[in-house]
Amino acid sequence: MPDFEYRKSSYSNEKAECVEIATNIPTTVAIRDSKNPGSSCLRFRPTTWATFRTALHEGEM
Repeated sequence: MPDFEYRKSSYSNEKAECVEIATNIPTTVAIRDSKNPGSSCLRFRPTTWATFRTALHEGEM
């Protein structure tokens, strides 16, 4: 398994539920629950993640 380097969302705070994202592997974007970092993660291709983020920002989801 690659060594993902996760970072918290800039929208998160100490009490909020949030996710962490890793983008240090060129072929994979990894997402995990910040409250349970030892659990499994979701993995996306960078193009799929970009499409998802664009849809969120444009209010399509």
